[in-house]
Amino acid sequence: MSATRRAFLKTSAIGGAALLLEVPLPIRGEQKTRFAPNQWVRVGSDGRVTLVVARSEMGQGVRTALAMILAEELEADWASVSIEQASPGPDYTEMNTGGSGSVEDSWKALRTAAAAARTMLIEAAARTWKVDPASCAARDGSIVHSGTGRKLSYGSLVSLASTLPVPKEPPLKDPKDFRLVGTEVKRIDGPAIVSGSARYGLDVRVPGMLFAVVARPPVPGGKLARSDAAKARAVPGVVQVVEIAGGVAVVARDTWSALSGRDALGAVWDDGSASSVSTEELWRRLDDPSSTRHARHVTRKEGDVEAALASAATRVAATYRDSFQAHGSVEPQNATASVANGRCEIWAPTQNPQRVQKEAAKVLGLAPDGVTVHVTLLGGGFGRRLHADYAVEAAEVSKAAGHPVQVVWSREDDFLGDYLHPPERVDLEAGIDAAGRVTAWRHRASSFHLSMFGSFDPSSPPDEELPWGGYDTPYAIPNLAAEYTRVESPLRTGAWRAVFYPPNVFARESFLDEVAGRLGKDPLALRLELLEGDPILTLAGGYWKIDRRRLRAVLELAGQRAGWTSPVAPVAGRRVGRGIACNVYHGRTLLAHVAEVSVGPQGDVRVHRIVTAADCGRVVNKLGLVGQVESGVAWGLSYALKGEITIRGGRIVQTSFRDFPILGLSDMPAVEVHTIDGADAPSGFGEQPVPPVAPAVANAIFAATGKRVRRIPIRAEDLK
Repeated sequence: MSATRRAFLKTSAIGGAALLLEVPLPIRGEQKTRFAPNQWVRVGSDGRVTLVVARSEMGQGVRTALAMILAEELEADWASVSIEQASPGPDYTEMNTGGSGSVEDSWKALRTAAAAARTMLIEAAARTWKVDPASCAARDGSIVHSGTGRKLSYGSLVSLASTLPVPKEPPLKDPKDFRLVGTEVKRIDGPAIVSGSARYGLDVRVPGMLFAVVARPPVPGGKLARSDAAKARAVPGVVQVVEIAGGVAVVARDTWSALSGRDALGAVWDDGSASSVSTEELWRRLDDPSSTRHARHVTRKEGDVEAALASAATRVAATYRDSFQAHGSVEPQNATASVANGRCEIWAPTQNPQRVQKEAAKVLGLAPDGVTVHVTLLGGGFGRRLHADYAVEAAEVSKAAGHPVQVVWSREDDFLGDYLHPPERVDLEAGIDAAGRVTAWRHRASSFHLSMFGSFDPSSPPDEELPWGGYDTPYAIPNLAAEYTRVESPLRTGAWRAVFYPPNVFARESFLDEVAGRLGKDPLALRLELLEGDPILTLAGGYWKIDRRRLRAVLELAGQRAGWTSPVAPVAGRRVGRGIACNVYHGRTLLAHVAEVSVGPQGDVRVHRIVTAADCGRVVNKLGLVGQVESGVAWGLSYALKGEITIRGGRIVQTSFRDFPILGLSDMPAVEVHTIDGADAPSGFGEQPVPPVAPAVANAIFAATGKRVRRIPIRAEDLK
């Protein structure tokens, strides 16, 4: 069954809604030792508060933010709060982590769960003292009686509280009374991570476990032509060589022996017809989308763009391109599985444990409840670990080997087996009337479909809100159209941080600067001018609404904090410039970057400073938000300036960080973060800082050199 990106996001939202108190967690005889009013919150007789987290932690700090929401609403002592990772089951039916929705989707429901526990603890104290519950208040892990100052700890109340009914609509705290939410809090799991006691996928060890690596076809769809299992088995430490659906696994007592055994295996592959695929050939497909027999899909149409362009006094047009990108997470793909006695147990760094459970069950011929999935920490995800291939592979190897097995991917495996961010071509055209007003705007995007979410179906139109960054162009232009063509990909493609936004925001925000240049207007001033239309933009289909007033405020704040009208600090022997770009992510988070760069005589680019302004609703953890901006800036700069995946003979050429470079510590600019207090609820922040980075840098490069950047990654030879 094909799953669209939009369907995935809807599923993620359902996962947040599942926090509602619809499925009380039975206490099963433990009333005297702990209080568990629902499946998310536990209070022990020692006063310890445990949050069961159904989201995956991959560096974004989600477990800390969710624990802060719990502690705030429960009025728990932060020092007493701990976390426990959930596993798929009746109480946790949807655990997707993606789309930057973990905190946003969990906000109200988790507050409701914590408020129910607080209300029940207050009631237990009131009954103990035989007073009105209204005279009691929760504070720092205790209930205090206002009339007498008496105090009872949460731990002392768990026995009685566990016998009370769970309120369905408990009163929530007034946000003005928040004491923890909105402050700077260090990672709740930070000490375990820095001390090495935290468990990532590669840290898993189970009794009797062996290690395995898999020889896989380097070209999608390739078939094994020959191999020599005897030579592999002759390597010291190798235990077995087993065939699975995706290749040949070498099972050994340690990873080095397994890797050496795979080398000795000498697998040779028949690459089939895909062996002719190259980067150049793939670009020909995007440049001639008619060859795919898939019609261009118009997703937004306002006014008459063709007529407005035809009558325009000035027409401006440009084509922008980005490139294939790898996920390149620090921890390569891996999983541990144990298949025995008609059951399967999997330990995996996954963003989608339900998918792991269902796909492993299908391959093994088990019911889903016959597969237990333990979610470990993830050493990076970025969308790659929404897929389940690596975990299912471990289950297959364990079944064939008859032992618990940890399947480890090498760095080269991780690149060659990646579900790549596909390149995109974006054609933009604008019409300007005789009075200097932008009257027409056409955004056309062509890209490869995301195979991670299902097979290509030419009869099925793409999602109605594509392309992200084109469909939701925020500017008030009377004649505007967004169009998208989806092309079948012979390579594995998938979700990547911010997915469709980076190439389209790069094109849109760079092109807007081109239009500003043609008009002789300041780029920031033109953006503010184009946001003076109707304050609320409601997009066709009602998918998202954009508050142009909030976006104006974000742009004004970014310009003010960056000193937009002041000269850029000179850098000896280099040309300097400043650029701006903004975006609204799914109508939710509004963000702008101002970049200050310098360009050397040979075209080398240095980014010295990024000033960020954002309106993401209520900020839960200010320290975490700054970390997310810094992370997004680093990711966006790697995309803009560094890495590129190329294809030759159907194979990915780049296989390590030597030939797919990422931003180094010495390349990292100073990052300043400024936020606007928005709505009462948060609106997500994991992917949002990424898309405006590249266009802000490209626009700064033009300010410095007078040269327009229309392809990613930015190349020094284009700027000499």
